[in-house]
Amino acid sequence: MASMFIRSSMLILIFAFFIFAYLRHFEAKGIYYPIKEIELTPSNTGLKYEDVFFDTDDNLKLNGWFIPAENPRGTLLFCHGNAGNISHRIEIIKIFNKLNLNVFIFDYRGYGRSQGSPTEAGLYRDAQAAYKYLLTRKDINKDTIVIYGKSIGANVAVDLVSKVKAAALISESGFSSAYDMGKKLFPYLPVKWIITIKYDALTKIRNISIPKLIIHSKNDEVIPFKLGEKLFEAALEPKEFYQMQGSHNEAVFMAKEEYSVKINNFLSKYLR
Repeated sequence: MASMFIRSSMLILIFAFFIFAYLRHFEAKGIYYPIKEIELTPSNTGLKYEDVFFDTDDNLKLNGWFIPAENPRGTLLFCHGNAGNISHRIEIIKIFNKLNLNVFIFDYRGYGRSQGSPTEAGLYRDAQAAYKYLLTRKDINKDTIVIYGKSIGANVAVDLVSKVKAAALISESGFSSAYDMGKKLFPYLPVKWIITIKYDALTKIRNISIPKLIIHSKNDEVIPFKLGEKLFEAALEPKEFYQMQGSHNEAVFMAKEEYSVKINNFLSKYLR
């Protein structure tokens, strides 16, 4: 009996070790999918832009694009998702630019031509460095900076807004926390005790008083709709929720006109 108990205990420990190792590997390799090659630039679609390099507080050089609007009502700081690089966001940049917004989009560390390797703390630092860069520009109104984030970039945007001054926050396809995402992906595992990343937008958004637009697709196959709803429910007023239809990456393009109207109406209330 004792030997059977020992064997069973050993098997359980080995199984637990492999589960732990798998989740740690997933955390390290399964979250960030940077691509180095810049495939297009805004000029390929007729947009004027500045190619910008700026420094983080831990001495990395990051790359971004500043796309000016003809008659800017404000400046959108764009925190993109976990895959690709800035060259894969040109179509949505065009949507914001047509709404008379300057757009400043940047690549996190390890993405595109930015130095370093991505981490949660690193992405937060990168967004702060991008914001600080905007404050150095003499051609924008610092009181009309809007922070926008898509997917994991929405969680980065929430973190940034919790630390700096902004006119509004737009969170698209974001999630409440890495813990909540982990529970959805691995419902029978003690993810709370295994994963080290947090991306805890839920706690931070409870203390953000600026206007917020939370956007999420009912059919999002990557970030569950319920996690977007949870984020909205925790947010302080003033806040608005825009429910889309379609996949994680295609919903905005399936409803481009409606999307533009929703963004325009939201910003018209708060950018004076």
